[in-house]
Amino acid sequence: MIQSMTGFGRGEAANEKYKITIEMKSVNHRYLDVSVRLPRKLNYFETVIRNQIKEFAGRGKVDVFVNFENLEGSSGAIRYNPDVASAYLMGIRQIATDFDVEEHTDAYHLSRFPEVFTMEEEDMDEEMLLGLITEAMQAAGNKFTESRCLEGEKLCQDILGKLDYISSLVDEIVKRSPQMVEEYRQKLTEKVQQLLGDTKLDENVLATELVIYSDKVCVDEEMVRLRTHILHMKETLSEGERIGRKLDFLIHEMNREANTTLSKANDIDISNYGIELKTEIEKIREQIQNIE
Repeated sequence: MIQSMTGFGRGEAANEKYKITIEMKSVNHRYLDVSVRLPRKLNYFETVIRNQIKEFAGRGKVDVFVNFENLEGSSGAIRYNPDVASAYLMGIRQIATDFDVEEHTDAYHLSRFPEVFTMEEEDMDEEMLLGLITEAMQAAGNKFTESRCLEGEKLCQDILGKLDYISSLVDEIVKRSPQMVEEYRQKLTEKVQQLLGDTKLDENVLATELVIYSDKVCVDEEMVRLRTHILHMKETLSEGERIGRKLDFLIHEMNREANTTLSKANDIDISNYGIELKTEIEKIREQIQNIE
């Protein structure tokens, strides 16, 4: 199934000790660009998370947010460091003696100095946390994929509609082309007759001029290639996952044919159809930028 590069997913996993919540969101990007934000105590698992992301996304800028909760309350113990406190106190008293100033020291102020109290984090069960992270990632990834698929289906239907419209424009150009040559023949004949008067018109010269003109404005090859690209794009859309790069190449080729058609156009109707072609192709190009 086609996936958009825009998506969001949230998942969580918990047991009697810990709770892990993971959120994933993405926007379009040329390559896969993953940013993981998680608590410092879980830094060890960043590589695991990055590897799991590859199961759910091949392209896009993906942001992953990891939240950790200790359901048992405090995740560590406070430790008092008497040697540090003693060193601070001795230093304060020395300052008071050296500068003949009063010493205003109490337990509260002393406790606020760095390292007098430190928080010792408890050892966490890494195997247990890995299981929870994997479970939360899977849940978030499933929701993430689901949202990208829903958006991808909308993009697919929109592109198919635009391709059908482009096909109708191609039909109009193909139908108009011989009419344009015939109108040119009539105008050329009338102009030559006005110049020659009663003199007999040389049909060979007229035919040669028409051949040169037809060859100059003929867009048959461009229309054949454009129809082929349209068919190929529809087939690619039915293939499913990770087709963005292929679609990007096809739309580039379609744009090339539309440009050539416009450059050859010597008729107001075909010029208008060519402009419409360019407009619709550009709309599809913008949509394709968001397909993985």
